[in-house]
Amino acid sequence: MHAPISLVAQGRRGTDEPTPSWRERLAALRYVPALLKLVYESEPRYTVAIIILRIARSGVPVALLWVGKLIIDGVIAAIAAAQAGQPVGWRYLAGLVAVELAIAFGGEVLARFSSLLESLLGDLFSNNVSVRLMRHASTLDLAQFEDAGTYDHLERARRSTVRRIGLLATLLDTLQNLITLVTLTLALLLYVPWLLLLLAIAVIPAFLGETHFAALGYSLLFQWTPERRMLDYLRYVGASDATAKETRLFRLSNFLVGRYAKLAQDFYEANRKLAVRRSLVSTALALLGSLGFYAAYAVIIYLTVISYESPAGVFTIGVLTFLAGSFRQSRNLIQNVLLSLTQTYEQSLYLRDLFTFFDIKPRVVSAPDARPAPRQILQGFVFEGVGFKYPGSDAWALRDISLEFRPGERTALVGENGAGKTTLVKLLARLYDPDEGRILLDGVDLREYELEGLQSIIGVIFQDFVRYELLFRENIAVSEIDALDDGRRVEEAARRSLADGVARSLAGGYEQQIGRRFEGGVELSGGEWQKVALARAYLREAQLLILDEPTAALDARAEFAVFERFSNLTQGKMAVIISHRFSTVRMAQRIVVLNQGELLESGSHEELLAADGLYAELFNLQAAAYR
Repeated sequence: MHAPISLVAQGRRGTDEPTPSWRERLAALRYVPALLKLVYESEPRYTVAIIILRIARSGVPVALLWVGKLIIDGVIAAIAAAQAGQPVGWRYLAGLVAVELAIAFGGEVLARFSSLLESLLGDLFSNNVSVRLMRHASTLDLAQFEDAGTYDHLERARRSTVRRIGLLATLLDTLQNLITLVTLTLALLLYVPWLLLLLAIAVIPAFLGETHFAALGYSLLFQWTPERRMLDYLRYVGASDATAKETRLFRLSNFLVGRYAKLAQDFYEANRKLAVRRSLVSTALALLGSLGFYAAYAVIIYLTVISYESPAGVFTIGVLTFLAGSFRQSRNLIQNVLLSLTQTYEQSLYLRDLFTFFDIKPRVVSAPDARPAPRQILQGFVFEGVGFKYPGSDAWALRDISLEFRPGERTALVGENGAGKTTLVKLLARLYDPDEGRILLDGVDLREYELEGLQSIIGVIFQDFVRYELLFRENIAVSEIDALDDGRRVEEAARRSLADGVARSLAGGYEQQIGRRFEGGVELSGGEWQKVALARAYLREAQLLILDEPTAALDARAEFAVFERFSNLTQGKMAVIISHRFSTVRMAQRIVVLNQGELLESGSHEELLAADGLYAELFNLQAAAYR
């Protein structure tokens, strides 16, 4: 495993990612309106209030500069009046200072209040997008979750969720700066219009450079998505309670740490090269901008001196101060606006990941005119020439399967690992659709039924069932979440699966926190977890009950007790059992034998033994171990 990762990393470091064209860069901005819609939906009142506050704040810098100009000119006039023995306009000066103080106070209050609302809106936005992300993920097909490409989309979308609120702040800064820039530009147009051209020459190269490197930075992160997921996985495996026993027993620490360090260093090296290039180019362009600013500053000083030599001169010391301040702020504002546009573009690339994930549509869905699932199954399920390949695989997992599952019958699926048993029940529960043939329920193709209703009448407990770190009762209720607060139903399901004994052994009973991730939690044994999983199946009251290796973690006595009860509780119901234990299999009324994705044998235990086929061979091999 280590070598392929290293080779991938080397391949990525040795290949330059093509830089997106300007058309592609502009196309990324199409996701900005969708983001703004999400922000507005998170809290409309906050959104409108923030925009109003930002517009109000945009006038503060110009107002301060203009009042400052008036104060300086007023002070010079007062000095001249005092020297000439004339009255000094103290009231006028005091009024100007009071106005400037009020503007400064008002700007500070507006900024604080705006910052508060933006922080609150950011939290609401993150919550809203996270919820939407989880809801959309819950609609995707099982096949999509088993696809590495979809997982890459999901990983980038998850990262986008917590970071994209920064784009809103960037857009608000841009709006505020643009309004301020317009007012300052009008002042510059009034005095020296050609300075605007010098401003543009000073800042546009820096903008183009930042945009170029933003595209390269995104390309790097996009390329390295699988490796970054591997870094997260190695970090989890190397420091998790779930893996602690084996990592210590097998002495895996050095192996895992070494692989993580190697992959992390590879990513650092690729990122370092880009960061150094970006820093050098940005520094050169920033120096060019500074040169342009000081050239304009020198011109303004020259014009002010000339104005004092001319009776008609309009460049007073106050005007000099105002123009210098306006030019400096205009330069900074233009740089900030262009930088904001660069960041907007960069963030939009990540927005594409978020909305691309939202655009992934499930393939296993209900038809527009889907019929409701039957309240009572009358004829059962029928497989007609069913074939299925897992996505991305050329091998048939199942091929030409024709089979019936009849109401009131317990059927066992038997076969060696990889025979297709679990795949068959996934098709039965319509977690996948077949590539060939069809599956009927009461004579109707499964694809014609409403999907949620169909799956609600099927109870499945897979061998790799999830061990939720929740309360004990919640671990049972996950199969029928509407029954979460129905203590009677939860406890009855636990009684049926013998999980009630587990609850009695816990200090908190049904309210006990399970798993050690959270404070006060306790861990269950494999057999105890299996009883909890069985309780989930019983809680659902499904018409078809599917159990995949339901007693694999139970001892012989517990297994016998579970299946004795199972036989009684499934009387008159349809049940499908997958098991490698023939003591379990014998309890089924019909046994179906699969081999390499094909249906090989079908019949009762006695019939299959008499046929002396694969079932008899496997049974005798297992029985010999006990003789």
